[in-house]
This record gives sequence, structure tokens and C-alpha cells, in this order.
Amino acid sequence: MNDEHEARGERDLADRKFYPADEEAAFSDAAMPQTPQTRHPAYKLAFRDTDFLLRDELRPVRFQLELLKPEMLLDEAGVGSTLVMYGSARIPPPEAVDEALAGAKDLPDGERRVVENLAKKAKYYGEAYKLAKMVSEKSIIESGKRQFVICSGGGPSIMEAANKGASDAGAESVGLNIVLPHEQAPNPYVTPYLSFQFHYFALRKMHFLLRAKAVAVFPGGFGTFDEFFELLTLIQTGKMKPMPILLFGKDFWNRVIDFEALADEGTIGHKDLELFRWCETADEAWEKIARFYQIDGYEADPSEEGSPRTA
Repeated sequence: MNDEHEARGERDLADRKFYPADEEAAFSDAAMPQTPQTRHPAYKLAFRDTDFLLRDELRPVRFQLELLKPEMLLDEAGVGSTLVMYGSARIPPPEAVDEALAGAKDLPDGERRVVENLAKKAKYYGEAYKLAKMVSEKSIIESGKRQFVICSGGGPSIMEAANKGASDAGAESVGLNIVLPHEQAPNPYVTPYLSFQFHYFALRKMHFLLRAKAVAVFPGGFGTFDEFFELLTLIQTGKMKPMPILLFGKDFWNRVIDFEALADEGTIGHKDLELFRWCETADEAWEKIARFYQIDGYEADPSEEGSPRTA
């Protein structure tokens, strides 16, 4: 019977004549004679030789793999576009504020103020959660793929709020984690088969934006600044088409960055300040996204020059 099946396979016009890599690997393992030659690392199949793949000379190959793997798996999962959510890994959820403040009472003044400042931003954890849940519940499908799938950096705080909101809506969400010297694991709300780990920051940031149709930016630190300013640069220079960039927390951002001073100094144009839109609530953010794309019953805002209908 096996011979008959094998013969039919050999005559199948759609069948490939070369064995796939996993079968070749199995052939390599089967009854391999143990000799000095076969035991030496040089004899390993190149794609199974981890020491070889980790050599400095193989960096271009690792770049390609890190670009390709998430792209393939997201495509196979039917993810058409994403709503990316950037923000701090340190802002506590609202339910943890009282405990954090109580624990800070006896700290030195400077340290206590830091805890108090983070506690004031807990409302943004709530808004990130609401935005992710609201958008996920809409279950927008276009061209057979899910649109505005929530995508975060996969970590705690604002990132956790984003994935949790999607999870509580019964929807999938993406987490793009990065290997760091200190422990960093995916938050428990990321969809397991959409949870990715990156070695290269550059490839991680590329995947944030490859499918992005809108980006919500919450108060954050160096990482959030890096991601936010790179996105602004890409759109300012015409390397990316415009999209809604929703900047949450006007008081925070205007305190830590003087956007108007940048424009007054001439290092950016005043019109560049229109690349993003201020937001304080999830409802505001979704309205701006929906107006930009003219969905969910909203009409385009004439001031949105970059929207698909007004461009």
C-alpha cells in the first residue's frame, strides 16, 4: 500500500520533487553512524546549527528572519491592519494607585513625588484599556482580514492595558517584545500565537508600523519618545503616508517637550505640529480615527488633509 501511495506521489504533477527541509532533517537524523566526521559541528545542516546562525557574519540572515517570521505569522492569522499603542511601562493601573501612594508616604520627598506623578497618570491606563476594548469590539473586517487589531510592545502598564482591553473584548491582539538584559516577559493578555520576541530594536519598530493604520501615544519615557519621533519623522519626510497619530496627555507632553519652541526655532515647521492630534479620552481618539477613514458613520474632517478622501 505504501509503495502504491509513493508511486502516486511521484506521478502527482502538483507535487514537488525536492523533499522539504523537515524531511531532509529527519533523513539526517535517521540511523546516523557515529563517526568523528558526523559528530563534528561542521557536519550539521546549516539551518540546524545554532552556533553558526549566531555568528557575527550571519547578522544579515538574522535580520531577514526577524523581518520574515512575524510578517508570515500575522498574514496567516488574517491581521490586515493594526492600531498601535505606545506608552510607559511604569504607569500603575487605577486599582493599584492607593497601594502605591500608601507605600510612598515614608519615602524621601523626591522619590515620593515620582510615585505621585506616576499615580496621576493611572487614568491613561484606563483610557488605553477603553480604547483597545472599544476598537476590538467593533470587529472591523475588510478584504477578509481583521482591521485595527490592537498591537502593543507586549510589556506591562500601558502596553498591558492595550492587550487586556482587546482580550476582554474577546479579540486577538499583538505583542512585540524585545530581549533586554533585565527580565522582560509578555503580559498575560497578548494572544499567544501573536506574541513575538525581537533581538533587534530596528526590526521591532518596523513591525510596529508595517500594518499600522493609527497610532495612540500615551505618556512614556525614552522608548515611547523614540517610537513617537521616528513615526513623526517618517511621515514628515514622506517616507510614510499620513495616518492618525493620537497624543494622549497634553499637560505631560507640553511639560516635557516644548513643541512650539521647536517650530519657533525653525528646526521644524509650524505645520509639522499638525502631524498629531491631542486626545484625553478613548472616545476622542476613536472619533479622530473614524473621521480620518470615514468609517463607523463619521464623515471626513476637512482639516485632515492626509485622510484617504481628502489627500
